[in-house]
Amino acid sequence: MGSAEHLFLDYSVRKLRQLTGRIEDCLGRLTEEQIWARGTETENAVGNLVLHLTGNVRQWIVAGVGGKPDIRQRDTEFAARGGTPVAELAAHLRSVIDAAVGAIEDLAPERLTERLTVQGYHVTVLEAIYAVVEHFAGHTGQIIYATKLLTGQDLGYHRYLNTTASHREATP
Repeated sequence: MGSAEHLFLDYSVRKLRQLTGRIEDCLGRLTEEQIWARGTETENAVGNLVLHLTGNVRQWIVAGVGGKPDIRQRDTEFAARGGTPVAELAAHLRSVIDAAVGAIEDLAPERLTERLTVQGYHVTVLEAIYAVVEHFAGHTGQIIYATKLLTGQDLGYHRYLNTTASHREATP
C-alpha cells in the first residue's frame, strides 16, 4: 500500500477514467436529438453537461494544476444548443481527461498542499483535484439519470451488487 498522497492521486485518476467511460457509454446510447434535448430553458442538455465537464476539468486540472493556459469560455458550455456531433463531444472529453490524468500522474505528492487560484477560488492542489472529481461525479450522475429517462434502459453499471462475493471486490 502506498502513501495517502499516492492513494488519493491514483483513486482520482481511476474515478475520472471510470466516470468518463460511463459518460461515453451514455453518449453512445443516445441520439443526437436526445443529447441536446431540454425540457425547459432552465435545464441543461446532456451535451451541455459534457461541454461543461470538459471545460471544468481543463480549467481546474489541465490549466490550474498542470500549468497549461486557461482557455475556458464557460458561458458557451451552457449556451450551446447542438451543432457538436456526438463523436466530437466524446473525443474532446476523452482528450481533456487524458490530459488531466497526465497532469495528476505527473504531480509530485508534495505539491498537494501548494496553493493556487482557479476560477477565482484560492485552493490547494488537493482541493482542486477533489473538487473536480466530486463535480465530475455529480454531473455524471445527471447524465446517467437523463440517459435512463430518455432510453428506458438499465445501464447495468451496478449489476455486480447482485452477488455478495463480487460486491466485496468492486469499488463503489
